[in-house]
Amino acid sequence: MTNSNPSNQVVSKVVDGNTLVLERVFQAPRELVFKAFSEAEHLKHWWGPKGWTLPVCNVDFRPGGTWHYCMKCVDKNQGDFYGMESWGKAVYKEITVPEQVIYTDGFSDAEGNISKDLPETLVQLDFIDLEGQTKLVNTGKYTSPEALQQVIDMGMLEGISQTFDNLDAHLENLQKNN
Repeated sequence: MTNSNPSNQVVSKVVDGNTLVLERVFQAPRELVFKAFSEAEHLKHWWGPKGWTLPVCNVDFRPGGTWHYCMKCVDKNQGDFYGMESWGKAVYKEITVPEQVIYTDGFSDAEGNISKDLPETLVQLDFIDLEGQTKLVNTGKYTSPEALQQVIDMGMLEGISQTFDNLDAHLENLQKNN
């Protein structure tokens, strides 16, 4: 599967200044795409930008449960980022299998304490069945337009595009091996 198909590219738009909507179509059934977001065994294979791994991935997938993870740069070509760790923590608010997940997402430390210095996001993932394909609508709401701009300035859009590319490859591999 190549990413030259324009329907596979991330489409983003800012709404009301503090909301970012990202959409992408994946060539996989909705149940599989949903599983990829809800199970640690899947997330470990694709979450994070190119050159980053997920050495820590603890998922308690239920309302009130958490996802605590560490992304680590393993690509020496990324210069100062090489060896860097970035911790995150999500708290699940609502889950409707296989249609929707709502959670808060923030930067954290290794113990799971959310950073007060970096923006937290209210994320809504909608998984839309397109007869064998899945449209993912990722809506992120920030406390302010400035908070949204801060994560954009940190490279979030490029990072999420690469992350979704990784997910595309993971889904393709899963379907090839079944």
